Amino acid sequence: MKKSVSVLLALLAVTAFVSAAFAKGPSGKELFEKNCASCHANGGNMDNPAFTLHKKDLKKHGVDSVKGIVGKMRHPGPGMPTFSKKMISDAQAKEIARYILKTFK
Repeated sequence: MKKSVSVLLALLAVTAFVSAAFAKGPSGKELFEKNCASCHANGGNMDNPAFTLHKKDLKKHGVDSVKGIVGKMRHPGPGMPTFSKKMISDAQAKEIARYILKTFK
């Protein structure tokens, strides 16, 4: 009986681990490439070169945090489309923001 319980608990643990691994959505990089890269290739900005995604420009424009980048996605300025929560969830927007901060130095 104890052996059966131990085996069952081990199987449940493995199942939970595998389920969590597969439940995770697309990475920040994948989301960025799908939604942002057409205008922000390599962290640039094809519409307005002064507003790149590189750290110095993000800081200069006050969007150098996850919260700031997500805010800009939700309420952008001229030339950038609005990414609503229906289009990109908050979790996905945060993944994109973390990717931007990590990638474009």
